[in-house]
Amino acid sequence: MSLAIGVDAGGTSTRAWVVDPEGRVRGSGSAGGANPNSYPPESAAGAMVEAIGAAMAGLDPDDVRAWVIGMAGRSKLTDPDVAAVFERAWTRLGFVHAPRPRLVSDAEAAFVSATAEPDGTVLVAGTGSIAGRIRDRSMISTVGGYGWLLGDEGSGFWLGRQAVRTALDVLNGVHPPSTLADAMLDTAGIDPAAPDAAYRLLTAVNAEPPVRLARYAPLVSAAHSEGDPAAMSIVERAAELLTETALAARDVGERTPVVLAGSVLGENSPVGIAVRAAIRAAAGNIPVLGSDSGVRGAAWLAALDAFGSDTARPKASTV
Repeated sequence: MSLAIGVDAGGTSTRAWVVDPEGRVRGSGSAGGANPNSYPPESAAGAMVEAIGAAMAGLDPDDVRAWVIGMAGRSKLTDPDVAAVFERAWTRLGFVHAPRPRLVSDAEAAFVSATAEPDGTVLVAGTGSIAGRIRDRSMISTVGGYGWLLGDEGSGFWLGRQAVRTALDVLNGVHPPSTLADAMLDTAGIDPAAPDAAYRLLTAVNAEPPVRLARYAPLVSAAHSEGDPAAMSIVERAAELLTETALAARDVGERTPVVLAGSVLGENSPVGIAVRAAIRAAAGNIPVLGSDSGVRGAAWLAALDAFGSDTARPKASTV
């Protein structure tokens, strides 16, 4: 038997699939976050090995012919010290007949997870945001992805920042009362009646890493569902910015699919709903697909490496 392994190494969780040449999932495993941008290298590498080890339970490591890891910020592994930690961990897996793993971005893995088409566009909006132009299942160029300081328009960070700004404007009397502002202050533990409430909110927000603003993004969605004007305006603007980002990664008249990934673009997210409608309105009735995990994409990329271009796309895991 010959096997290939795909890994979706996320910031909060890691998933691994083992597939055979017929596209059958022979094993699956999961563990905590394995992204070295989010965790110490030893912890991240350990989680990755744990997920792969669980997926390989009862299978022979000698049968593995290729493996692909989808990871955000994979350039972290170009650091020799970080790479050495992962290399030592990977050695424990015993894949003597497989080359070193091929690293791809989480965006590439998400695109391949959602569609069998080789070309298209992927738009990712979670904590940050980025769009990628996909050709032959590889991302050849990007739009956005500049991080919280210079970009990430429409992302969870951007939504959270807008929620904080709304609360500050309400406290300072330049914006009418808002359900979103009330929820924001309650979540932050700020008494809106306190004379220095705005200062307290500023102090609390600035005491945390900037990307922590993304934790307030769900408040925008909740207030939007209640018809709060401030939240509705924020959602509308986020959808505009993300749609612009996605369309900028496409050729004029392109009919290939657009794949949406990340919590902000979920099927039930107000931003995701608006982005789907806006892309279809701007680009015609093209396929706009969702991807909730890159593990199937990573597994298929590994299978293509191991078994050739005619290899079946992995089916949903049943193990």
